[in-house]
Formats: sequence, structure tokens, C-alpha cells
Amino acid sequence: MRMLFEMDKHDYDDCTHFFVRNSARSIIIRNGKVAMIHSLKYDYFKFPGGGIEQGEEPVDAMIRETREESGMIVIPETIQEYGYVHRIQKSDSDPTEAFVQDNYYYICDAKETVVSQELDDYEAKESYSLEFIDPHDAIQKNRNVSQSPYNQVMFEREAKVLEQLISEGYFR
Repeated sequence: MRMLFEMDKHDYDDCTHFFVRNSARSIIIRNGKVAMIHSLKYDYFKFPGGGIEQGEEPVDAMIRETREESGMIVIPETIQEYGYVHRIQKSDSDPTEAFVQDNYYYICDAKETVVSQELDDYEAKESYSLEFIDPHDAIQKNRNVSQSPYNQVMFEREAKVLEQLISEGYFR
């Protein structure tokens, strides 16, 4: 799978260990809009998806996480690799730890029928909501997040993936 870009803050020279948590995300485009999870609490957008469990293949994680977060059921035969983003930076919670993550993105389609979400506690507290949104609006929203417990790098990662999709003609 091709690397889309790298997000390396070069701030981890003093770290003594690494924490790796890879993720897999779906890119579902319909009628010029993209399916994204909207955190109503913090007002940001992210692609449906999440962490890859031990022994789980990235594609399987993407299908599972998309279903849990959005209620959308991915159609397996439509899945195509898009690319991955490599991220490395000092941990926000442990100054001795470097956080490393490869975020794998897959272009796919999902069934029209949406089932109920199966949200983790923190996702429910953020009121995760599936929305089909114009990619430019999601980019603007993510670049203006003001209140959130998350590192701004996450919002910028999603904005940059959207910009790349736009530049490659996926939203015509």
C-alpha cells in the first residue's frame, strides 16, 4: 500500500520506548459527499474506522470499525486500498513514550441500509454521528477545532487525506 504522507513531529529523541497503535479507516463517497463520523461534542470529523486488534487484518478492522462507529455495512468486494499515513510523535500522556501509528485507508462502498451503532463509552459521550458531508466543509471544520482532548494532528491527518482525495478527482 502506498504511503500518502508522513506526520513526524521529530519530538521524541528523549523517549525510551514506543507505543504502536495502527488503525484502518473507510472512505465511502456518494453523490460528491464523504461518509464521516461527526463528534457532536467536540465538533470534528473523522473517517469511520479505528484501532486494529492483535492478530486482526487491517481490512477486517476497517469493516468491523466502520460497522461499529457508523452502522454502515461495508460491501467486501468493493474494497480497494487507497493508502496509509505514518504518524510518529511524543506521547501526549507519557513524556518517555513515542506514539507510532500507521492509518490505513480503504475506498469502498456500503449497503444502503444502516444498522444501529455499537459505540465505545467515549464514542457515545462524544455523540458520534454518521454524516455525509462535502469534503471542503469537513476540512474547514477540522482546521478550526478549538476545544478537544485530542492532539490536533488527528484532525489535520483527516483534512490532508480529504485534500488528497479532492486533488485526485474523487469528488467530481
